[in-house]
Amino acid sequence: MYLSEDHWHKVSPLQSLLLIILISFTGFMFIGPFIGLIISLPFFEGSIVDLAKSQLDPIGNPAIKLPILITQGTATLIGFIIIPYIYGKQILNLHTSQMFGNTMPSPVIILLTFTIVVVFMGFNSIFIEWNANFTLPESMSGFENWARNIEDKARIFTEYITTFDHSYELLISLLVIAVLPAVGEELVFRGFIQNHLYVLTKNIHLAIWIAAAFFSFFHFQFFGFVPRLLLGALFGYMYVFSGKIIFPMLAHFINNGFTLIMIFFYNKGALEFDIESTDTVPLSGVLISAVISVVLLYLFKMYFIRQNQKAVHE
Repeated sequence: MYLSEDHWHKVSPLQSLLLIILISFTGFMFIGPFIGLIISLPFFEGSIVDLAKSQLDPIGNPAIKLPILITQGTATLIGFIIIPYIYGKQILNLHTSQMFGNTMPSPVIILLTFTIVVVFMGFNSIFIEWNANFTLPESMSGFENWARNIEDKARIFTEYITTFDHSYELLISLLVIAVLPAVGEELVFRGFIQNHLYVLTKNIHLAIWIAAAFFSFFHFQFFGFVPRLLLGALFGYMYVFSGKIIFPMLAHFINNGFTLIMIFFYNKGALEFDIESTDTVPLSGVLISAVISVVLLYLFKMYFIRQNQKAVHE
């Protein structure tokens, strides 16, 4: 999805950027969760007020897990998929194929995308450890304590939501934590925000990194900001190299889905490696991962250059 002069009949690029951020985040933070509460009510014994209160403090209450997943999934579906889709159709006159593409990727490029994401995890591990252990000056201790408190609560909630007693819970979590965010967040952050920023700045690298910063900030985890920034940039470059939003969506799904599956097998005792650990791989492994990531991204880029050249000659 690339935006041109033809798309600015109703709003300017800056107005459009601010508007898509406003309506998407309103849908995700308010409209979607409210509708999600209503949808999840049949799965909870109590009123909608009781359900809302229970979701604020779910730890130790397995019965509230399914309603939380339903609420979270509905928030993403409405805020980051349905509302942006309607905006793209009605305001920017985008066709569905322009937003999502109309061709399925080949098995070869899917495998290459999977390999890039998994190898990149090794490289990113050093930034995960560094950022998790980052300390601020004494003058900012108040902010650091506040941020650490949010981080601790997020970690506890993540452990709660990714503890699966049954296989079907894993499938539901894959939908809510991997599929919907992959489609919705990439549509908003790469498809809309990154494209709008490129129109405004005329600099694709600046657009990629600013959109990645928005993406990381959105998750509201200061001590995970840098590795998520790098991940967002990876998705951004994969979008630019391929010209198709399906590839950052696929990469995002692989990142989240692979992590969930690894957590599932670790908790079952089938794996000894804890993918959520902040312990980095050895420096030699990080360097090897970095080199391989660059090579794989180059191959990814060249694949689409050749595809485009082939299409022109045909």
